Amino acid sequence: MSINRRGFIRLAVFGMAGLLLTGCGAASDTKNTAEAVSGKSAAVSSGAGTQEAAKQTGKKILVAYFSRTGDNYEVGIIEKGNTHIMADMIAEELGNADTFEIKTVKEYAKNYRECTEEAKAEKAEDARPELKEKVANFSDYDTVFLGYPIWWSDLPMPVYTFLESYDWSGKTVIPFCTSAGDAMTGLEERVIPTYAKGAQVKLPGLGLRGKNMQDAPESQRPKVQSWLKELGYQ
Repeated sequence: MSINRRGFIRLAVFGMAGLLLTGCGAASDTKNTAEAVSGKSAAVSSGAGTQEAAKQTGKKILVAYFSRTGDNYEVGIIEKGNTHIMADMIAEELGNADTFEIKTVKEYAKNYRECTEEAKAEKAEDARPELKEKVANFSDYDTVFLGYPIWWSDLPMPVYTFLESYDWSGKTVIPFCTSAGDAMTGLEERVIPTYAKGAQVKLPGLGLRGKNMQDAPESQRPKVQSWLKELGYQ
C-alpha cells in the first residue's frame, strides 16, 4: 500500500450525512488544495454529438469498474453490486466492449457500517489498496469506461490504485458511477487526468442511483442509451 496521493477538495454531499458508501457526504479534505487544477482541464473534452466522438465507436473499448456486494445502503444484502449492474448494461449497449472488475486483495467488510469506516480510514490515509490483478492487455484499449460507487464524496481508493497502475497516454476515459442520487462526484475532470497520466477525460459522465440499478435496472437503460448516444457511441 502506498500513501502518497495528492489531496483534492472533496465535493458534493449525497445521501445520509457522513456515512453513505453509495454517496458519502464526509467533510472535505482540503490538504494540498493549491495543487488542484482550476477550471476545465485541457485533458477534458465534451463528446456531445461530435464527429470525433462518433469515430470512437471503431476503437477497442474496455469497461472497467469497482463495485461492492454484501450489505449496501437502501438495497440490503446484494450479490451483484450496483455499479457492476450498470457496467454490464453499458457493455451490452456498446456491443463491442470488454469488461474488467477492479478487485482488492483485502476484501471490505460485508457489514455496511463497518465498510463505511474502512473506506473513511482509507481516504484519511490517502491509501492505495492492493489490487488482485491487472488488465493484461491494457495497451490494446483506446477507450476506458470507468465505473465506481461514490464513497465519502470521492472515488473509492482502489480506483486511485487502478488509475496509477497504467500508462494512459493516448487513451480516453469516460466516467460513470452509482450513488444515493443521480449525480457524479464533481471531481472527475480534475482527478482522473491527474492520476491517469496521459489520459483525456470525455464528459459528460453518467451517475445513476444505486437503488434503481438494483431494484429496476431496465428502467435505467434508456438513460444509459441516451448518454451513449450523446457521447457518439450509438
